[in-house]
Amino acid sequence: MNLLAVDTAGKSCAVAVMRDDTLLYEAQCNNGLTHSETLLPMIDTALRACSLTVNDLDVLGATNGPGSFTGLRIGLSVIKGLAQPRQIPCVGVSTMAALAYGVNGAGTVIAAQDARRGQVYWAAFDLADHTRLTPDAAAPVTELQNFVKTCKKPLFFVGDGAYLCYNTYGQSDGVLPCPPALQVLRGAGAALAAKALADDGQCVPPARLLPDYHRLSQAERERAEREKQQEGI
Repeated sequence: MNLLAVDTAGKSCAVAVMRDDTLLYEAQCNNGLTHSETLLPMIDTALRACSLTVNDLDVLGATNGPGSFTGLRIGLSVIKGLAQPRQIPCVGVSTMAALAYGVNGAGTVIAAQDARRGQVYWAAFDLADHTRLTPDAAAPVTELQNFVKTCKKPLFFVGDGAYLCYNTYGQSDGVLPCPPALQVLRGAGAALAAKALADDGQCVPPARLLPDYHRLSQAERERAEREKQQEGI
């Protein structure tokens, strides 16, 4: 099985190619350019490096949330566009799961993406086998306190929201540091998470590859707040 997976959920952009259980190619880009500028060239380079074309791919995967609304739409649109002509099976990968699959070891990993205003998108996984411990959620960083206190240690934080978690819980018992350069979402993590879902029969046709935002956009939240205030008048 030849699998291409991409991530555009956060600040960095990642691409990976796997053949069965072998990672053929992986790349991350965090140079400040938009995903619309970097993703297609990265995919082209990845396929050329592996002597593959889109026609050789059996599964396409992309992080589908939570994360940046614009970023997610870019990644999903590109993958759907590549898959559509041949109806290549697709799989939407939780951004949190993709982050967790990029880390190995013992203990617990909390994947956290910056959701702004002191909040993070987060989920926790057992590092031994990447078993999910909590569902994906959006919450203030302070609401992770009980889980951080009671989970299996050591505990690591990864993702572009990891700095918020370390600022809050970095001195807690059992919390170990993770270098910022290793907190980014790896292409291999997205590919491994996508392969696990594909092996489990969770592929969908391109038209059914959809985002999972986990909360309303800022514009929708502001409109709901205005409507609520108007109702109270």
